[in-house]
Amino acid sequence: MPQPQGFSYEQRADGTVVITHRGRAAGTLRGGRAEKFLAEVGSGDAQLVMARWTGAYRFGNERTARNHPRNRSGRR
Repeated sequence: MPQPQGFSYEQRADGTVVITHRGRAAGTLRGGRAEKFLAEVGSGDAQLVMARWTGAYRFGNERTARNHPRNRSGRR
């Protein structure tokens, strides 16, 4: 599975953290969530942490699920 890339974050003066993906806003964190995010991003792989916090994290099973007979109704 390829590593996530294209994420960045900005910490604003009021404590808000804005996470962007390829220049577009992907999430905004405030208060305790922002503090927890900053602690986690400082101690691990920043790209992976940001992908997980924004919900853009891919698990690698999307193709398998799409091809499952239950999910193929009407498509051939």
